[in-house]
Amino acid sequence: MTPPPTRRAIIGASLALPALLARPARAQGGRPARMIVPYPPGGITDLVARRVADALATLQGRPFVVENRPGASGNLAAEVAARAAPDGNTLYMGFAGTHAMNVSLFPKLGYDPVKDFTPISLLIESPLALTVHPSLPVRSLAELTAYAKAHPDALAFGSSGNGGASHRALELYKAAAGVQILHVPYRGAAQSNTDLLGGKIQGMFDTLITAMPNITGGTVRVLAVTGRGRAALLPDTPSMAEAGLPGYLFVTWLGLLAPAGLPDAQRDRLNAELHQILADPAMARWCAENGLEPRPGTPQDFATYMTDETTRFAQFVRETGMRIE
Repeated sequence: MTPPPTRRAIIGASLALPALLARPARAQGGRPARMIVPYPPGGITDLVARRVADALATLQGRPFVVENRPGASGNLAAEVAARAAPDGNTLYMGFAGTHAMNVSLFPKLGYDPVKDFTPISLLIESPLALTVHPSLPVRSLAELTAYAKAHPDALAFGSSGNGGASHRALELYKAAAGVQILHVPYRGAAQSNTDLLGGKIQGMFDTLITAMPNITGGTVRVLAVTGRGRAALLPDTPSMAEAGLPGYLFVTWLGLLAPAGLPDAQRDRLNAELHQILADPAMARWCAENGLEPRPGTPQDFATYMTDETTRFAQFVRETGMRIE
């Protein structure tokens, strides 16, 4: 099996897709467009956004700027995107927080995840890896659960932020295993990983794209993955269900949206471009190398997907008692 890429290779100075570069760009007057991202640089949302933005810039023949606006579990970025003109010059990298879960976590949002946005397409899904600091005396999910039960609230697990994927995966584990673990939210995966590597926190659920360099480097220990089965990048690591929690399943997702009112013709053209980008061999290879599963579909498919996720997460919040600290 090809070794996983280093972090330098993941981020990469050049993210251009060779096959797309060979195709003629569509002139749009050169007006810059922006893609608003609800997390700081370095995590899965930012890395995918930059890859997609560079490919869109090539296809559309104009600059495409990634605008990082972290804060408030993604709500700040979503509000900015919702207020933008529906002219195709502002896109939003949506995720389960702002477009499925926050409506159940916050008493009031400054945007409506349905009425204020035009769905374009689901992009990717990804399982998470349960990682711990090597100093923690556990080498399996069963040992972690036993340790947490013997030491309630003694363990601190970080996350990329309140309501983010790593937070939701942790709360699902706590509820399924019946353990008490302190949640420590950060402003992005990069900050939480820094404290995990330094031993300031004992573990976290992390996306494979950011976890793999630490796993292969031996600076964290991986106990399980949260997907439907074993991950191709970690064939020797069991799924959470396989490791002792039947029924545990968690994947995170990203999708592209625009402000409400985007003309159907522009929406459909963007959707076709996203299909082209995700089908490109270089993009497919990059996704495979980083544990990402492309999931493009129609705008209607994406709208239904988000509705289903919203319903599922409302039940999740009721069952786990998850809250924003």
